[in-house]
Amino acid sequence: MPKKGRKAAALSEEERLLLMQQKMLAEEEQSKKKEDMLTQFLKDKLAKEEHNSALNMNKINLQWRTVLREVKARELRKDIEILSQTFERVVDCKDSVIQSLARDLCEAEAQYTHALCSHLHNIDQLLQLQWCRLRYLDEDYNTELEALKKEFETERRMIIEHHDKESCYLRDVLLALEQNFSESEYEAKLDFQSTRDDVKNKNLEEKHYLRVQLEGTVEELWKRFQQALKNYTEATEDRKIAFEALKLKDEKSSKEIEMQMKKLQKIQDSIGILKGKIMAHMREAEEQNRHVHEEKEVVLKQLQKLKSQMNQARTKARSNLAKLTLESSTALKKLSGVLEKAELILRLAEMCRKLETEEEKVLPFYTSLLSREEQEKVEQVSLEKPGEQLAQLMQDYLGLEHFWQRYNKVKLEQLSLEREKAVLHQENQKLRLLLKQYLDGISVSDEVLSRLNPLLIVSHKPRAPGPAGKAHRKRLLHNVVEAAHEVPHIL
Repeated sequence: MPKKGRKAAALSEEERLLLMQQKMLAEEEQSKKKEDMLTQFLKDKLAKEEHNSALNMNKINLQWRTVLREVKARELRKDIEILSQTFERVVDCKDSVIQSLARDLCEAEAQYTHALCSHLHNIDQLLQLQWCRLRYLDEDYNTELEALKKEFETERRMIIEHHDKESCYLRDVLLALEQNFSESEYEAKLDFQSTRDDVKNKNLEEKHYLRVQLEGTVEELWKRFQQALKNYTEATEDRKIAFEALKLKDEKSSKEIEMQMKKLQKIQDSIGILKGKIMAHMREAEEQNRHVHEEKEVVLKQLQKLKSQMNQARTKARSNLAKLTLESSTALKKLSGVLEKAELILRLAEMCRKLETEEEKVLPFYTSLLSREEQEKVEQVSLEKPGEQLAQLMQDYLGLEHFWQRYNKVKLEQLSLEREKAVLHQENQKLRLLLKQYLDGISVSDEVLSRLNPLLIVSHKPRAPGPAGKAHRKRLLHNVVEAAHEVPHIL
């Protein structure tokens, strides 16, 4: 009974401990739940506060923006009133300036439109010429490109065919080499086996012969030895001991001879094997050298062929490059000539522009002097399709009509100036003759005395020139007195 009471008390203590632990766990769980609830409540409250603070901040910003907008609107209205007044004053000034400039602009625009039309017409004609030139160049380039492509394709096809032929040839050569090598290898193996069997048989025969010979010699020596032994035993005991020693030496020498024979046999076997190997290697080396020599000759032929092809290609490329350089140099020279001509034209145009009068600057193209009927006829003729080739070519240069007008105008002025120059030259010659006559009359010389002088006194009646048939008659003599001798007497 007391044992059972003690067990019940012990169990009760364990149960108490378990109960206490369960209570502690329950309290910890409750405390954790309360802490979780508090943290969740605080998080919700913090989120609500942040939301409310964001809303209040947005409301404050909105109200503050409305206040700032009103203040800024008042300031902007005042600035706009001031700017509108100043703008009206400036606009009035600008209107007056614009009106004056508009009048000048209308006058300049009329001149500009007239010049622009002619300039655009000329540019269109030049563009058409340039496009035609580019089209011809493009066609030439395309034809040359097609020709080069065809040449390249033909060369490529020929190279591929040659490569295929060479590869087929090399494959055939390789197959033939393999067959020859297999046959030579089989023959070498057969030769090696036959030589090995012959060497073995020879070695066996030599060994048997040596063995028989050695046995015979040994028997003879044994008999002699026995006889000598008897003689020796009969003669002295000392020689017997010496004989025993010599016998031991003989045994040793016989053993050494056998060892040497074995070594000789092995050496002979190895010599035979090595000789067979050397012969086989020599044959293989000769075959390989022959094949390598043949391959070398084939490769050298191919190399020479490729070198010749490369040299031909290089010469062709060099010729093409030289041709290209010559053509490019000629093109550059022509372009430089065209550029120099254009620069010269521009310089002449600038020089002519400086020499133009105010009337030519304002009206560069003079008005036609033809009547209306003549102008209508000219227009009708220009609208008709030309029949001759020269007239068709002239249609391509209609844009240069104004240029030719100005050129013709300058040419007419040049001709008029040349005529005026000729007239002035004639007048100058006449004045020179009169001046020379005057100077000749003032001066006295043999040349002057030999010719008629207006200042000399002539004492004969003027006579009319006779007919041409009486020119052979004698001239009448006249008394002539120089004026220089008479002047002092008169004064």
